[in-house]
Amino acid sequence: MGCGLSKAHSDPEVLVSHGSARLAVHGRRLIVQRHEAGWPQAHIAAAMGVSRQCVKTWIDRYAVEGEAGLVTRSSRPHTMPTRTCDEVEQKVLAARAEHREGPDVLGPKVGVPALPLIAQER
Repeated sequence: MGCGLSKAHSDPEVLVSHGSARLAVHGRRLIVQRHEAGWPQAHIAAAMGVSRQCVKTWIDRYAVEGEAGLVTRSSRPHTMPTRTCDEVEQKVLAARAEHREGPDVLGPKVGVPALPLIAQER
């Protein structure tokens, strides 16, 4: 398996904090520890370089969920009510493979407006 990918790329269950994330699990745990030590939330926020609301979020999650509340979660929505149905998606994918055209050309061929076709490309 020496393809050069990190473990995060080979195991879809691994969630990695994005590059600009101020806090990883260790930082979130530090917020909770400082709160339990009696630090005011505003002081914790200033020391950690985050907002007071961010500090409150992690303290509240820890209070409800314990250690599991500090783990990085996926930001993917649970449902997508306006998602294109599988049948139409398959037609779009087949048309893209066959015609190798953009959304403006494929839209009329498949019967889907060009805008949803652009969104599916992302």
